[in-house]
Amino acid sequence: MNAGALNAGDAALQRSFPSVMVPRREPVTPMQTCDERLLIGENGVFIEIDLPWLSVVRRIAHHTVPTAIPYGKVIESTVLRCGAVPPELVGEFVAMARAAHPLETGAWIVWNAETRQFRLAPVRVISQGPGSLKYERPELCAGELCVIDCHSHGAHPAFFSSTDNEDDRHETKFALVVGNCSAAVPSMAMRLCAKGIFEDVERVPSSWYAAARQKEVA
Repeated sequence: MNAGALNAGDAALQRSFPSVMVPRREPVTPMQTCDERLLIGENGVFIEIDLPWLSVVRRIAHHTVPTAIPYGKVIESTVLRCGAVPPELVGEFVAMARAAHPLETGAWIVWNAETRQFRLAPVRVISQGPGSLKYERPELCAGELCVIDCHSHGAHPAFFSSTDNEDDRHETKFALVVGNCSAAVPSMAMRLCAKGIFEDVERVPSSWYAAARQKEVA
């Protein structure tokens, strides 16, 4: 091995998750093949995640001393490339949650990068209870990617548990919890999960609640 050369394992890790020094006088070069990297800027360390359906840049560390950093400034950003999720798919999942009540259930809302279409893909349930759910991921078609990971809380309100935090910390997706499933309008909690970053969505779209409203029987 040459002096100063990385071992094969570290070299592979750095190729899969590279670090880039952000230039001051020109835009940073876009990613070519990898889907995530670190950006080192004058205002901190940022993670950039670049997927067919989503682009996210978020700061994960600040510089703690006033050392002059000779790099450019990084700006946080979010670009939802897949577009808005059809509310009727949320309504379909709520109907699944009501049918499973008081047990929990789950599904993914997936987007096809080739056809640019969304669909609801139920998970393969292994076991389910009023406070637990074990499942296998749904089988996806070519080009399909998970946009929203949905699960229900049966009779309980919608919230994210410590178990959810552990399950979601390696993922990049939106997560949606539907609670109070027997109510005419269930409760909902939603967040962006980006490799350990959790950002709550303060307002779930009103069109989702409209799609989730239980229709009265004439």
